[in-house]
Amino acid sequence: MLTMLGSPRRFGDGLTRRQTLQAGAISAVAGLTLPNVLRAEAVTADSAPRGKAKSVVVLYLHGGAPTQDMFDLKPQAPVEVRGEFQPIATSAPGIEICEHLPLMSRWMHRAAIVRSVTNKSNCHNTLPSYTGYEESLPDLTILRDSYHPSMGSVCEYLKRPNDDLPAYVHLPAPLGWGGGPRKAGPFGGFLGQRFDPLETICEPYLEKGVRGDVREDPALIKGMPRIADNRLADGVTLDRLSTRRTLLEQLDRGTREVERRSNAGHFDRFQQRAFDVLTSHKLAAAFDPARVDDAVKSRYTDTLFGVSTFVGMNLVEAGVRFVHVLWDWYNGRIGNLQDFGWDTHMWNYQILKKYLPVVDHSFNALLEDLDQRGRLDETLVVIMSDFGRTPNVNKDAGRDHWTFCYSVLFAGAGIRGGTIHGASDKHAAWPIDRPVSTADICATIYAALGIDPYTLIHDKLGRPVPVGNGGQPIHEILA
Repeated sequence: MLTMLGSPRRFGDGLTRRQTLQAGAISAVAGLTLPNVLRAEAVTADSAPRGKAKSVVVLYLHGGAPTQDMFDLKPQAPVEVRGEFQPIATSAPGIEICEHLPLMSRWMHRAAIVRSVTNKSNCHNTLPSYTGYEESLPDLTILRDSYHPSMGSVCEYLKRPNDDLPAYVHLPAPLGWGGGPRKAGPFGGFLGQRFDPLETICEPYLEKGVRGDVREDPALIKGMPRIADNRLADGVTLDRLSTRRTLLEQLDRGTREVERRSNAGHFDRFQQRAFDVLTSHKLAAAFDPARVDDAVKSRYTDTLFGVSTFVGMNLVEAGVRFVHVLWDWYNGRIGNLQDFGWDTHMWNYQILKKYLPVVDHSFNALLEDLDQRGRLDETLVVIMSDFGRTPNVNKDAGRDHWTFCYSVLFAGAGIRGGTIHGASDKHAAWPIDRPVSTADICATIYAALGIDPYTLIHDKLGRPVPVGNGGQPIHEILA
């Protein structure tokens, strides 16, 4: 018999209600190979991995960050491949990273770099990096409820019912919102919208006098994330809010049986989240603008990404399990701004000279604060992107799309520091040792969190699907 997860009712260490199905009946389901079925069958509450991370912060560089200019430099390659930057030594013997990441270099003894990530989906497809499911999407802006759930949504699904905080927060704005339509990836997918992240909003802006010309002066976007409608209306006290909640519960009582039968609970969960957001002092404190003083801005940088990273640290301290900090592009929200995030088809090095110090300071400040608060040993920090960039620099001094080889960095809880997994060839074009899929990256994050990546959930047709989409944890980098 095979153990499955059904509707979200907890037992033990956070797993949900289980149902049983014959293994033979599911071995034919697409995406489940016999080894995965047998592996999943062996999972019990006692045998589940004991992850060291209680929380994870993903620093997501949207647009295809050129990681060969960050974590996998090739100084011996031809100039059109190696580019302008030089590697520097780090706190981990034998590991070198970019000269524009000097603060990050001091943490490599607590970090691992995976240099052989390969992605079989199409470019600018964010679904694989959020979910591990490498499906090519014909339209990247269509959000289908048949898509696989994000890692954060799975954490929301497995959350204990008495937790008053969201398990999953996405900062500083919805993915894709800054440049146009929203994009697939961060959502609950076939688990349902009730497991979508708590998404914040922001008002991005440029410092006065900055033109935002990507060639002459690449823009650093400013702003601060905030929760939409997180203030009570005039005249509404917490007592009145509680009374309204009681009345709503009475009105909903007649429909709850139908919702239970359909496994819906959609509006009920959204109502619960709305009340929790409005009344949570921990959330209010995490987003308090007064905490973003000059010292914070100096350490994390006075940018939307830096401030969002600081808020992400506050959320981890408050008890949020999965925090996703997005560096998006905002050319659709600020006048004539030329901003395409990490999609550096042109002037790659001018852009990176502005962007990398922000990542450097934000990462360093995040790890420093987590360490000083005694939380680094229980918080996983990941720097990742949706894909990579071409080995050769093009005629516009940029790098084009490349899904076949790039890097992801892990640090903190559950990670064996000072390690490198896999290798790219001499041009950082193809993996030549231990290639890793996006599903493997997600499975590694799950394992670090103590979630077995073979845990089965059901899609909308009732078919069992491993949360890790068949990915294998990278045990070599796990402590």
